[in-house]
Amino acid sequence: MAAVTSRYARALVDVIVERKLDATKTMEQLDALVAALEASPPLRNVWENPSVPAEQKRKVLDVLAARLGADKMVRNFLAVLIDNRRIAALAEIARQFRSELYERLGIAEAEVTTTRELAAEEKRGLEAQIAKLTGKKVQARYATDGKILGGAVVRVGSTIYDGSVKGQLRRLKEALSAN
Repeated sequence: MAAVTSRYARALVDVIVERKLDATKTMEQLDALVAALEASPPLRNVWENPSVPAEQKRKVLDVLAARLGADKMVRNFLAVLIDNRRIAALAEIARQFRSELYERLGIAEAEVTTTRELAAEEKRGLEAQIAKLTGKKVQARYATDGKILGGAVVRVGSTIYDGSVKGQLRRLKEALSAN
């Protein structure tokens, strides 16, 4: 299934890049449609039910797209997913789309966990350090977790940079017990 979702995500990125469309707006619209699909079991039942004709599914899509203010291109993309019975994979396709788009634009996604909410200046400084490490622009998401005691834990892709106090204490314990 990963190959299928990746194919659809790449195709959507191709359209965005070739037509120089607003990628951020497209991501927001996809996220809104994913949220609507996940929040509404009746919608999921209609879209994922093979006995419901595609024409009826597209009518529901048209109403939802109009309500959410989705662009025609995003609406058409979802229609393709409906027609090819891939709408159940929308959430995964949206995740793959984001990853593929960021890869092409040279952007690194970073998940930053700190013990407290960071000020804007602290965030900029941390993002600059991550950009230096990755050699890419950084798109960071922030979360707080009091269990790390202090510092920050940064995940970029599958790489984790643990600068937390808890991580430092764990490494110290390992070093002491190794001797």
